[in-house]
Amino acid sequence: MLTRRQFVSRSLATGLATSMAFGASVAQADEMWAEKMFEKTTHDFGVVARGSDSSYRLKLKNLYNETVHIQEVRTTCGCSAGKPSQETLLSLEEAYVEITMDTRKFTRRKDSNVIVVFDQPSYKEVRIPITAYIRTDVVIDPGSAQFGKIDREQKNARTLKIAYAGRDDWKIKEVQTNSKLVDAVVKETTRGGGRVNYDLTVTLSDKVPFGPFRHSITLLTDDENSPKVPLLVEAEVTPDIVVNPSIVSLGTMTPGQEKTVQVVLRGKKAFEVSAVNCVEAKDVFQVRLPKTAAPIQIIPLTVTAPQKTGKLDEQISVTIPGRTDPVTFRAYGRIALAGS
Repeated sequence: MLTRRQFVSRSLATGLATSMAFGASVAQADEMWAEKMFEKTTHDFGVVARGSDSSYRLKLKNLYNETVHIQEVRTTCGCSAGKPSQETLLSLEEAYVEITMDTRKFTRRKDSNVIVVFDQPSYKEVRIPITAYIRTDVVIDPGSAQFGKIDREQKNARTLKIAYAGRDDWKIKEVQTNSKLVDAVVKETTRGGGRVNYDLTVTLSDKVPFGPFRHSITLLTDDENSPKVPLLVEAEVTPDIVVNPSIVSLGTMTPGQEKTVQVVLRGKKAFEVSAVNCVEAKDVFQVRLPKTAAPIQIIPLTVTAPQKTGKLDEQISVTIPGRTDPVTFRAYGRIALAGS
């Protein structure tokens, strides 16, 4: 651990060796190289309510030495859409393709394909079949519990309307959240004439993690054939401390070259920095810790490029007294001989 009074340096020998020992290049892989990056190559949304926001984040990871670039994502039906979280993936970097199904304009069974097109390091199209059954008897408004940007120290609750048309005795038996971070309560508001209405109130815990939060809850009904109705919960939990840049680009450095960059931490109130840790780094990263508490902390990060050429990729964590989780950022670059 790097203390306030220490001028820190730790070894990257192990971490750098690992970062350079990536998988094979795309040229060495088979023709299914692109498909192998995806966690799966089909998705079934199952039975969903009309009006609900049905979306899925299909994860992918660049398994290769080369940088991968997504040229476009398209679909074969207007009932669906796809969008990548980022277009460029460095070696071993992860991302996702957000797949959505339109449950407002379309009903019953819908089938489509999401096509992810890569143009680097070589051209390849990956076709992802998707399907859903959009029921017509249950309507949710709005289609999901969207909290937007929130401060977790405040009470964060959203109320949705659930309308059913069919039989008089239809019931929501319970709401399954499967998480201590999400609380959900339903209250029946009207019943009669084959219609039933509920209010669903979703509340987030003050322990919800900083950053994007995404969760799915389930309405358990007394329907025999399709008892479960999924519902999406999303929020952007504003962190108390933000690091800029979150990814420090070191560019290309020659062995032994020294470079200093400024990492800025901004907080909602004054805070201290007690330590800066590299996952496996040594003799590469050096920092001088700030001595006083302040709402803005500037940390000089000095990098001395190792003698071994290859990629330099390190996760660095900043310890803040009184904060459970460290603030993290990534330092990324390349070590190459002059002229190469």
